[in-house]
Amino acid sequence: MTARILIIEDEALVAMELRFVLEDLGYDVVATAADARTARNLVREMEVDLALVDIHLSDGPTGVELGRDLAQEKGVTVLYMTANPGMVRNGVAGAIGVLSKPTDERAVQKSVEYALGRRNGQPVQYAPPELQLFAN
Repeated sequence: MTARILIIEDEALVAMELRFVLEDLGYDVVATAADARTARNLVREMEVDLALVDIHLSDGPTGVELGRDLAQEKGVTVLYMTANPGMVRNGVAGAIGVLSKPTDERAVQKSVEYALGRRNGQPVQYAPPELQLFAN
């Protein structure tokens, strides 16, 4: 079964490009959300394995709290993707890490593979260098 991924990103072109990359890799992108409220509603309605979460969404800098909630309350694996990685430099409970934007297709692929491998309990030796891991 392929992983179910939710993209939480308020820039439509970025969300669309991420969706294309992930679908080309064979993942099931279940939805995209531009704000925290929509993302929470989507997670209530469907199963999500991995959420790619931007920090600044259309409703403000709500991504940090949203990611924490999705990881701790809903069991979703969270990977932040942001141009502001310093906002989560100390880590976020339950989240894997942060991938700085802009990024490339290979970094997205390797980071998603790493996050899903950890979620599934598979042995993962190395995170891609672009992915800053949280110590939790």
